[in-house]
Amino acid sequence: MTMEERLANVERELARAKRRNWWLLAAVGIAVAICAMGWAVMGGEQAVHAQGVAEGKKVIHANEFILEDQNGKPRASLAVTADGSELDLFDVGGKARAVLFVNADQSGQFLSDAAGKPRASLAVTADGPVLTFLDAAGKPRAGLNVAADGPVLSLRDAAGKPRANLAVPPDGPVLSLRDAAGKPRAGLAVQAEGPVLAFLDAAGKPRADLAVTADGPHLSLRDAAGKPIWHAP
Repeated sequence: MTMEERLANVERELARAKRRNWWLLAAVGIAVAICAMGWAVMGGEQAVHAQGVAEGKKVIHANEFILEDQNGKPRASLAVTADGSELDLFDVGGKARAVLFVNADQSGQFLSDAAGKPRASLAVTADGPVLTFLDAAGKPRAGLNVAADGPVLSLRDAAGKPRANLAVPPDGPVLSLRDAAGKPRAGLAVQAEGPVLAFLDAAGKPRADLAVTADGPHLSLRDAAGKPIWHAP
C-alpha cells in the first residue's frame, strides 16, 4: 500500500468519526425533548383505578404516579404515555434533575444541574449507546458512542466544535486533532502496515507525514497541492 493510499485511509476514518459525532448532538436534543415531555405529563390528568386483592397480592393499575413532599410539591413521577414510559425525579425547587425513559426507538437517562439544564445523558439507540457530557451553557463538550464499526470518543470546545476525536474502527485506532473551524490538522493512526502520523494545512491538504512500515520509517513533506517535495528515504 502506497503512502498516498495510507493517508487516504486515515482521512476516511477521521471523516467517518466526525459523522458519528452527530449522534452525540442528537442524544442531547432527545434528552431536552424528554424533559419537556415530563413536564407535560405532570400537568395532564391521568385516570387511575385500583384492582382489588387477588390471590393475596395487591395490584394497582395506573397511567401515572406522582410522589409529593410534605409541602405538596412533586418530587417524583412515573408515567406511561403513547410514546413509552418515563420516571422523573425533581428537586425541592421543582426542577427535573434525573429522567429515565423508554420509548419505541431507544432507552436512556439524563441528569441536570441545579438550574435544570441537562449536563449528562446516556441513550441506547439502534446504532448503539451514546454518552454525552454538556457544559453549563448546554453545549456538548465530551461524548462517547459505540457503533457497529467501533467506539468514538469526541471532545469539543466551548463553541461546540469537535477538537479531538479518538476512534477505533476495524482497521485500527485513529486520533484526530482539529482547529477552531473543526477541520482536521493532525492525525495519528495505527494500521496493519504500521503507524502513520500526518499534519494537514487549513485546506485539509496533507503537508507532512511520517509512517513506519516493515521496510522502515518514511518521512514526506508536501506542497500546497499535496505533491511530495521532499522525502526520506
